[in-house]
Amino acid sequence: MPEAIKVLLVEDDDAVRIGSEQALQLAGFAVESFETAENVVSRIKPSMPAIVVSDVKLPGMDGLGLLRIVVALEKDLPVILVTGHGDITMAVQAMREGAYDFIEKPFASEHLAEVVGRAAEKRRLTLEVESLRDRLRNWAGIEAVLLGRSPLIEQIRRTILDLADTPANVVVMGETGTGKELVARCLHEQSIRRKGQFVAINCGGVPEQLFESEMFGYEPGAFTSATRRRIGKVEWANGGTLFLDEIESLPMTLQAKLLRVLQERKVERLGSNELISVDCRVIVASQEDLGELVKQQRFRSDLYYRLNVAVIELPPLRERREDIPTLFEHFVLDAATRYEREAPIVSSAQLSELMAYSWPGNVRELHNVADRFVLGLLGEQFKLLKALHPPARTLADQVAQFERALIEETLRRHRGSASAASEALGIPKKTFYDKLHRLSLAAEDFR
Repeated sequence: MPEAIKVLLVEDDDAVRIGSEQALQLAGFAVESFETAENVVSRIKPSMPAIVVSDVKLPGMDGLGLLRIVVALEKDLPVILVTGHGDITMAVQAMREGAYDFIEKPFASEHLAEVVGRAAEKRRLTLEVESLRDRLRNWAGIEAVLLGRSPLIEQIRRTILDLADTPANVVVMGETGTGKELVARCLHEQSIRRKGQFVAINCGGVPEQLFESEMFGYEPGAFTSATRRRIGKVEWANGGTLFLDEIESLPMTLQAKLLRVLQERKVERLGSNELISVDCRVIVASQEDLGELVKQQRFRSDLYYRLNVAVIELPPLRERREDIPTLFEHFVLDAATRYEREAPIVSSAQLSELMAYSWPGNVRELHNVADRFVLGLLGEQFKLLKALHPPARTLADQVAQFERALIEETLRRHRGSASAASEALGIPKKTFYDKLHRLSLAAEDFR
């Protein structure tokens, strides 16, 4: 269970130290007091749940000296400096050297508590992000590729592992941006075919007149511009996996030719009479229900039954909101590496905005927002637009789903501590336990 953020208070004036300590304790902070900077230095540790509030004028090492040591030991640990001398030059220097804020004496207790509260919140967010990033670095195998802790994603990972080593054809269904090709790649990488090629082709992106040459290849002289032999996608996937995206866009005439290849497991290059045996796993992806397309006579039933051996349905992001923080942090780290920028920390307000949005573009749209966040193009508020196609659910259903996702994510961040989670959400423990009971959630499941 994560510890509460502690205030390390350094003040040599007994009256000011006692008064400040009492004010912070009344505001709900745990406080540990010191008379000298030297005494607090030994307490500073990397990743400790604490902030420092220090007077500048101290016997021995002064507050600026303490600031430099803290920054060297743990640069993200907030240090608030206090002075009674009104030295603007000193304040500017302190901020340049990494101080979180600067308070002048005399100060009101409310002002001290407010500044400390903001610093403690920043420290809490920093530590939560560090913990999440550590988990992301330590994940391995399929969990490191298909990210998420929601029951829906965990079930999909289990299904992938169950199907990976079988020769069964698989249909992956889902809205645009849900990660259909990623699932197909996971099926390939977890299978005995992983040493073979993963060959992907977008059926909607290849002109009809070029589809046969792309899929089946051709011999020199097969048509005017065919000056040399070309190996088609199906033949190239021999021993590996053939992934056909947007299979629903394939014209009926080409569906018949694809069916023949899948039935006979042989391909004939254009301009050749030779049949070439191929052994490849076939995975297709569709945004539409192929069964419904068969009923509408827009998809061949024989091809449908050949392909539809196993089906993996990917949920839209709005149905697994509890995965949003993990996915967003992963994309932020990836973007920071690509753009050679420091990975920023998402605030509580920004996270709430991410969780409340319905993501019509799904994971792909979330990835885009993370890129823009790292580049500093979003500002303090993301100002995400309302979904173009919001889910057809009642307000009560949407509120309940958002509440469940927020509670699950908070419990996960606090490692199953109901007490810490209720405090983070700002609700009484009894109310929090009532919500757990109503949502059939158990805090210990998140430890």
